[in-house]
Amino acid sequence: MEKDDPLVSAEWLFQKLESNDHGVVVLDASLGKPVPSKESPSSMNTQIKGARFFDIGHSFSDNTSPLPHMMADQERFEKEARNLGLNSEDTIVVYDNHGIYSSPRAWWMFKSMGHEKVYVLNGGLPEWLHKKYPVEEKQQANVPPGNFTAKSQTNFFVDLAHTLEKSDDSNTCILDARSEGRFKGWEPEPRVGLKSGHIPHSKNLPFPYVLDGNQMRPENQLQELFKPFDLSSKQLIFSCGSGLTACIILLAAYKAGYKNLSVYDGSWCEWGASAKLPVEV
Repeated sequence: MEKDDPLVSAEWLFQKLESNDHGVVVLDASLGKPVPSKESPSSMNTQIKGARFFDIGHSFSDNTSPLPHMMADQERFEKEARNLGLNSEDTIVVYDNHGIYSSPRAWWMFKSMGHEKVYVLNGGLPEWLHKKYPVEEKQQANVPPGNFTAKSQTNFFVDLAHTLEKSDDSNTCILDARSEGRFKGWEPEPRVGLKSGHIPHSKNLPFPYVLDGNQMRPENQLQELFKPFDLSSKQLIFSCGSGLTACIILLAAYKAGYKNLSVYDGSWCEWGASAKLPVEV
């Protein structure tokens, strides 16, 4: 693992767990249906041995919002992190059962709360199973409360007003992780009641482009992918359908060396539902 690399390999994590490094905590940030694997007919009930479940959709979401899995506030995040037995000094590795899908969201959530020692398992559970490393049936972690301290960071997650203000700012680039068809309005939105199209002046980078199978593309390939967007010295705001896959291309941008990154948390679920907001197709 290189300095500032947001990803760790299955080999690195396996060695840490085998050496009983108690400072490393593994969190299962899976969300939704798992990808079937040859090693396991269904990974729905499988987790990396000793992992704890990081509940993006409920415990760590703002349940007062009508929008899906919106970021929890500092107080709620800290409380739930302590309930998971997390400590401020822990090195946290997050993964999901798709490879790289919901784990970047969990990684960015911890970053947004000031926790620097957090990483994404490259390839997630599919890679772990491929390596035949230890797994177990999913179970609730029986751990004592931790001392995790959350310190909310400015502009890691941004709201509609901020995004609207920045949408025509030449020093800002909004990158949308949805498919080209949804971005350009060729395909209907999967959620009922949303308009087709995209935020004016935003650009499209479908999240599968930054992936190679279950893993993130190498840094040099990611830099080539981002080059046409002319992002140097710009604030980058990442959007998608609901603020989830936006974090995949944000993770890719982070790995490629870009800074000043934000996620528009409401994303198209919020923007596309409004009759008042401008839309391009």
